[in-house]
Amino acid sequence: MQEFAVTMPEHEMPERSIQYVRGLRISTATSALIHETCGVVTERPLTLTIEEVGSYTLMCTPTDPVALAVGFAFTEGIISSIRDIDILYHCEDDPSTIYMRLGRLPERLPERNMLVASSCGLCGSMHADELLAALPPVGHSLHLSTSVLLGVFAAMRTRQILFTQTGGTHAAAIFTADGEIIAFAEDLGRHNALDKCIGLCCLTGKSMAGCGAALSGRVSLEMVSKAARAGLEVVAAVSAPSSLAVAAAECCQMTLCGFVRDDRVTIYSHEARIEEAPR
Repeated sequence: MQEFAVTMPEHEMPERSIQYVRGLRISTATSALIHETCGVVTERPLTLTIEEVGSYTLMCTPTDPVALAVGFAFTEGIISSIRDIDILYHCEDDPSTIYMRLGRLPERLPERNMLVASSCGLCGSMHADELLAALPPVGHSLHLSTSVLLGVFAAMRTRQILFTQTGGTHAAAIFTADGEIIAFAEDLGRHNALDKCIGLCCLTGKSMAGCGAALSGRVSLEMVSKAARAGLEVVAAVSAPSSLAVAAAECCQMTLCGFVRDDRVTIYSHEARIEEAPR
């Protein structure tokens, strides 16, 4: 398999990830009208072509594209590890296309439409009840305190450079029991950010066993499903989970936390992994 440089220096993002447009800011307090230059996050298509499997166009922010491609293939069940990939490269004549050839084809191809929008990672996939039934159980080696969990979110916020400049991205991080962030990514799509983190771990050989995921937004079924396929034992988010996210976390024995901010953590499933929770 061809190797790629998939990480960037901390706090450095490619210029193509932000575009600048003209905006008119209206102050409701003073009635002032101010013309200003606004930074907006870039949304572009990235096409992943997998020989003998299919072609998928992901609407995303153009950072860590190889990691996104690998993470998407992993969380969709197309590959089970980086070793399943024989060839992986950017097309020279079209940098928005990534080509992948597998050493073996998956037993079951994902039921997807061609376009995966930045707003929804489950568009075109199987029904929710099928997804719930297919989720693998996660391990039981991760235990952490609420202080460690809150520390992960504090550390993640300092890395959200695109969000600071545009206000238009989500973030995801994969962390260990002691709060070390081993992968971080931003994207305008919540599911893309998580796929990038998972892909970064696959590409750099970092084990996700006994790890958790921190998310900057809400938690839906798709996010729990991706985390479960990666074996992540805890999914924690700044915002709330959906009903199907809670059901999925229960099914795969995952600890699901929401409203992780300030001095609060709300646990929705399998609370025993959090030290302060009653046993």
